[in-house]
Amino acid sequence: MRKNINSKTSLSEIFDLAGAEEILARYKVPCLTCPMAQYEMKSLTLGDICKMYGIDQKGLIADLNKLN
Repeated sequence: MRKNINSKTSLSEIFDLAGAEEILARYKVPCLTCPMAQYEMKSLTLGDICKMYGIDQKGLIADLNKLN
């Protein structure tokens, strides 16, 4: 069983989940195409990304946790 995803989960942990990229794209998370995100994957948290880009954090976390 995988760890529950929350606002403190790093982007690198999320990318380890099969199907996560599709969900992130649906929520228009810009980090998928951002070259700088590649350098910050381990330190960028889901909460930080949602706050920076005005993304529905609760909905995104709920959908990502369905992958577990």
